[in-house]
Amino acid sequence: MSDYVIAPPKINAAPIKGSDKLFPVRRVYCIGRNYAAHAIEMGHDPNREPPFFFQKNPDSIDFTGKFPYPSKTKDVHHEIEMVVALAKGGTNIAIDKALDHVWGYAVGLDMTRRDLQGIAKDMGRPWEIGKAFEHAAPMGAFVPASQIGHPSSGKVELKVNGKVKQAGDLNQMIWKVPEMISYLSEYFELAAGDIIMTGTPSGVAAIVAGDVMEANVEGVGELKVVVV
Repeated sequence: MSDYVIAPPKINAAPIKGSDKLFPVRRVYCIGRNYAAHAIEMGHDPNREPPFFFQKNPDSIDFTGKFPYPSKTKDVHHEIEMVVALAKGGTNIAIDKALDHVWGYAVGLDMTRRDLQGIAKDMGRPWEIGKAFEHAAPMGAFVPASQIGHPSSGKVELKVNGKVKQAGDLNQMIWKVPEMISYLSEYFELAAGDIIMTGTPSGVAAIVAGDVMEANVEGVGELKVVVV
């Protein structure tokens, strides 16, 4: 007999490249404006200032290769990002020990209802309505760091219908992966299963139904998503 009054929600878990095992996701942290050119295109000063984070929900992650165009919006943008998956957590993690906590990496898209996010910003309200909706984080298979190391440079590119829309390099991140992990651990108790979306280069733009998005992070993997 179950101890729950309703059926417990399903744990969202990521496929692992070359394995039949899964990576269970606990929390999804996202850093904002972590590439200088993207900060500029969003109307902000790209000078290095303390990082800021928001969260998506674990059930926002989607591995189907399809992105259903969401409701209550007319301006949905793509944002390609490298995703970091943690094998262990803690608090006040030292920068020089941070990569010891990483299990692996993936390619992801931070899909954003930009019009709703803009309204929330103007009113001083949280961003979840623009960032944490269903299917808002398409991702590819996770790849262990034991196989690919810890990528700190490499091309980050997103094509829409075969045309390059976003292009950058991991070495352009303002806050590097060890710094993000260390900073987050000062404010949250990180844990195994947490993932971090590491920011997007410039070129974010609207998509429409029928578009095909092809994302690539050099040394990590590829992701193809169709807007339906």
